Amino acid sequence: MYECRLHRFLVLAALSACPAVPAAQPLWEAGAGVALLAFNDYRGADSSSNYVLPLPYFVYRGNFLRADRQGVRGMFMERPRVELDVSVSATTPVRSGDTGARSGMPDLDAAVELGPALQWRAWESADQRLRLDARLPVRASIAIGDAGLLGWFVAPNINLDMRGVGRLDGWNFGVLAGPLFADRRYHEYFYGVAPEYATAQRPYYAARGGYSGAQLLFSATRRMPRYWVGGYVRYDRLDGAVFADSPLMRRESSWSAGLAVSWIFARSSRDAPHGME
Repeated sequence: MYECRLHRFLVLAALSACPAVPAAQPLWEAGAGVALLAFNDYRGADSSSNYVLPLPYFVYRGNFLRADRQGVRGMFMERPRVELDVSVSATTPVRSGDTGARSGMPDLDAAVELGPALQWRAWESADQRLRLDARLPVRASIAIGDAGLLGWFVAPNINLDMRGVGRLDGWNFGVLAGPLFADRRYHEYFYGVAPEYATAQRPYYAARGGYSGAQLLFSATRRMPRYWVGGYVRYDRLDGAVFADSPLMRRESSWSAGLAVSWIFARSSRDAPHGME
């Protein structure tokens, strides 16, 4: 759900532009930069926000804990084609304000999202420049505030990574697509209207659990000796979602996008374990 916002882009800050042929890499690298973000205030909202944010860059290539192309995670199981890990992400708050669909309703808290993720490497080219993965993340969303547990969501997806294809050597591209599902409590937090906040234009609404729409995300990154640049565009389709009739759902699609640059100023003198990308 809100994963389309801060989390999806900050994961880009952990992207290291891996060479086509794996080579020795430092155990960790660190840097800092700036990110420009634009997104709908929530999926289906008719309002949007723009942010200019400081952007940390950190890559860690350990045996158990990793922060890399797929975010921050602990490795519980790794086989040649299957990985089971724990992933962590975060979302930003939403201010309801005095206008718009949520006028007079409580603000939405920032949240931390945590849960297991199963990944299966469906295919990889001989030169390792193309890779297709099937992923199944299941996360609990926990508000940083009084709301507590917001609920659970599942985001099965197919992800294609393309590294230095054709004349674009040095660039990495990614395409991710898949449906979203969440429980009743999660949908209620974002799309429910309690009786005390109901108006003539915004009637009472009780959300249900189930299908939450679908996502399509494109990303591009490039790693240079001392700099990293990246960007993404995400498009969500919400027609057919179980909350499509909520008065807080104003549009059947949502967009988010971001650009970032980071300066890499520190790295480990130790190499990562053999075979780490």
